[in-house]
Amino acid sequence: MSSSTVITNIATLVTNDPSLGDGPLGLIHDAAVVIDGDRIAWAGTADRAPATDHRVDAGGLAVLPGFVDSHSHLVFAGDRTAEFNARMSGRAYSAGGIRTTVAATRAATDGELEANLTRYLHEALRQGTTTFETKSGYGLTVEDEARALRLAARHTDEVTYLGAHIVSPDYADDPAAYVDLVTGDMLTACAPHARWIDVFCEKGAFDGDQARAILTAGKAAGLHPRIHANQLSYGPGVQLAVELDAASADHCTHLTDADVDALAAGDTVATLLPGAEFSTRAQWPDARRLLDAGVTVALSTDCNPGSSFTSSVPFCIALAVRDMGMTPDEAVWSATAGGAAALRRTDIGRLTPGARADLVLLDAPSHVHLAYRPGVPLVAGVWRRGTREL
Repeated sequence: MSSSTVITNIATLVTNDPSLGDGPLGLIHDAAVVIDGDRIAWAGTADRAPATDHRVDAGGLAVLPGFVDSHSHLVFAGDRTAEFNARMSGRAYSAGGIRTTVAATRAATDGELEANLTRYLHEALRQGTTTFETKSGYGLTVEDEARALRLAARHTDEVTYLGAHIVSPDYADDPAAYVDLVTGDMLTACAPHARWIDVFCEKGAFDGDQARAILTAGKAAGLHPRIHANQLSYGPGVQLAVELDAASADHCTHLTDADVDALAAGDTVATLLPGAEFSTRAQWPDARRLLDAGVTVALSTDCNPGSSFTSSVPFCIALAVRDMGMTPDEAVWSATAGGAAALRRTDIGRLTPGARADLVLLDAPSHVHLAYRPGVPLVAGVWRRGTREL
């Protein structure tokens, strides 16, 4: 039998439900929220809170939904400190550095890979992430891609097959044969362990025709598409994502007006990954342009050892507000409800009756402090599925 808990004396509660409070964030002041088992049972002003079995005093702090990190690469070994150091000293970023991580990942044991994965999941949890997606893509053999997905599936339901991260070094002279592998034996081995299929559609990785073939094969195998699109240059990735009803087009840094129009007209979420631009000194995505066009935007970390080695959603929120034209409210929505939309989930990213009880308590009176106090560890408590984990 489940027990109920009220968290009361909340200065500002972000529900992401406009029917419950003010604005798109559904803000409730002097609020309370009730957890029953692993679900939200009620949200409203504290003076109207129902009786419960237990009571937690938030002490005048803010509460918001747990962050939904809908884009990460956490099954890997090694690091790329030397590459980052060289890049910060003037060397340009390209897709080729992935090969360094591929070599280290292939050489690692299952235990080493899972220990690394668990380490970064705990790190993300301490910063308020309660749902995360993660990908394969650092094995690039049938066996190594399948084991990456098996390991990831022990920790999340949001597992993505990314055999098409780059062309495997083993097939450098025959990219077409590697596409055949990704859409053939590798897909057969990986599909049972994944929900999603992804492809890096970019110069130096896979072109539009290859990306289409890979995502179409994935759909036929029961996987839903998402795509690394338009990160380093203009290209076909965004419009291909919309055409194939991909859940998200990720990066979206270099966009034409036609790309923006396609996103606005479709159901594909534009997932922005400011950690990548920060870590590569690249052009920032123009979130303002997307939002003003009516595009649904998500914010995620892109946590990976090469181009965005951060697990901190609060850091990405601060970057989005400072450098991408987002308001604090928009950035928080995009890191919660937007991430949920990018995973096509309605049970997370909001604090409304029936939603999963994933909450973050901030050591601040308002969610705005996530951008107002960048770099400060504001997360004072985390509940996941109704259980306090921090």
